[in-house]
This record gives sequence, C-alpha cells and structure tokens, in this order.
Amino acid sequence: MPKHLFAAVMIVATLGLGSARAQDAAAPFDGDLARLSEILGTLHYLRGICGNNEGAKWRNEMQALVDAETPSGERRARMIASFNRGYNGFQQTYRTCTPAAGIAIRRYIEEGAKISRDLTARYAN
Repeated sequence: MPKHLFAAVMIVATLGLGSARAQDAAAPFDGDLARLSEILGTLHYLRGICGNNEGAKWRNEMQALVDAETPSGERRARMIASFNRGYNGFQQTYRTCTPAAGIAIRRYIEEGAKISRDLTARYAN
C-alpha cells in the first residue's frame, strides 16, 4: 500500500502543480497540499517507530513535493509547518508502535493516496 502513496506523490511532484505560477499567490489546491504535507509528516514519524526501515523516505517525499511545487515565502512556510504538525502531533501521542499506530498508518496512506490522485486528476490537465 505505501507504494501507491509513493507513486501518487511522485506523480504530483513530477507535474509540478504550481511551478508555472509567476507569483506566490495562494493556489486553489493549497489546502490539499497542506493536508498531504501533514500526512507525510505523520508517516515519517509513525513508520519510523514501527520499524519499517524506510529511513527518511517520507521526509524525502515531502522534499520532492516542495521542490516540484517551488513555493516561496508564506506558502513554503505553511507546507513545512503542516509536515511538522503531522510529525509532532504523533510524536506526542506515540512513543512505541502500537496496533492503533498501525491502523493510523494504513488510514493515512489511503488518505494521502486519495489526495494525490484527486490533485492529479483535477489540476494536471
């Protein structure tokens, strides 16, 4: 299942949804990017404590998303803050991998994949 989210994030990143914008104005998909960023932060933390041996995979996915989107100023700060909110929120809740953490991982992978598919379908054309 993580392969599906990885592929969807890479599609979104490859398309560079916002890279063509000359200015750093808010985009209609910024809310979705913020949520996807938060999910990537969550997965970076939870997959780490659950021993998935992925290292910085989810952080690297976030970096690929930021690189493709090329936001500056406030938009970039919001994306990074969303990633950190996802990471920190679960860091405060989970110290070890639990069955609930496993369920959360599955749900966040599914939600992230859906957001990525929706973004691609809506804005890639």
